Amino acid sequence: MKLDLCLIISGGEYCELPDELRRADYVIACDRGWQYAAQMGLRPDWIVGDFDSAPQPETEIPVTRVPTRKDDTDTMLAVRRAFELGYREIAILCAFGGRLDHTLANLQTAAWLVSRGAKVRLVGADTDALAFTQETLRLPRREGWSLSVFSLSDACTGVTIRGAKYECENETLSNRFPLGISNVWASDAAEISVQSGILLVLQSRLSPGEHI
Repeated sequence: MKLDLCLIISGGEYCELPDELRRADYVIACDRGWQYAAQMGLRPDWIVGDFDSAPQPETEIPVTRVPTRKDDTDTMLAVRRAFELGYREIAILCAFGGRLDHTLANLQTAAWLVSRGAKVRLVGADTDALAFTQETLRLPRREGWSLSVFSLSDACTGVTIRGAKYECENETLSNRFPLGISNVWASDAAEISVQSGILLVLQSRLSPGEHI
């Protein structure tokens, strides 16, 4: 049987669940992610965490409590479970906001997944991110949103952007210089490709009156 999508609800700032992610076959809630799941009307298949940001739920759903002192974040534990179950398309919801170290940890978790052949999406209230390698993405135009690209690996080569205000062909991006920040759509869709390295595409909601 082909496994489809695993949805992981992390513990960043709360955000609404996009309709297209309701198709998830398996849902994991991390720590206070179980409270977020309840707000979304979702029943997780598994709950994991050290419960330092929310009380452990009393529920019939399988719950694994882990020590606070550990190497893996709660979200990484969820990612490992998803990977062990065979999922290679993973969405991490409520992945942004809150503590910056948690946000950075989620981005590194995405890079870990991509390096092992997974497709990854990270979603927050005002941010929608995709991490990938050796692929071309076609992103429909989103009014009022910016479009930025970053290298999650040391370098990304063969980066090409078409259909955007600022285009490039066969560019090399480094994770030490923000060359790909603040772009917008110039057509109905933008195409972004990378030949090697792990590329992060960030779609960010613009503030009222903000423009690029």
